[in-house]
Amino acid sequence: MGHETDTNGDDVRTALVAAFSEFGGDSLRDVWLFDESDFEPLYLRDDVEEKLASVDVSKFIDNERYGFVTRETYDQLYYASYRYTVRGFDDFEQFRTFVEDDDAHVGVFASLDQRSGGYEYATLDAHVQDIVSGYELATLSPSE
Repeated sequence: MGHETDTNGDDVRTALVAAFSEFGGDSLRDVWLFDESDFEPLYLRDDVEEKLASVDVSKFIDNERYGFVTRETYDQLYYASYRYTVRGFDDFEQFRTFVEDDDAHVGVFASLDQRSGGYEYATLDAHVQDIVSGYELATLSPSE
């Protein structure tokens, strides 16, 4: 079921950023969409944007694209379906999940400052999947 009025994906992008903002509050650092060939930042906190100025973001995104392959591998090897990945860095954590239909795959990832007690990423993943389920996946394709 798609939203007829959201042909460029603005509604779903806004809903995703709102979901991550609600989840992480001021700890939210960035939110990105990516597919096999393109990527798009949806939200960049000012201090993170400054740090990314000295990083080749396309190489970073290329690394995230390996998740398309590993997701398929995990789904074939394990008795349970792969849902999301969390990586811990010195001062932040990165959450990544995928949405897909029969023909397309889109990745969504976000970084959050570390906090005592951590985050409930299963809840975040369920919320992201719920949001995107109401849209045509084509509207999520990055438009870099």
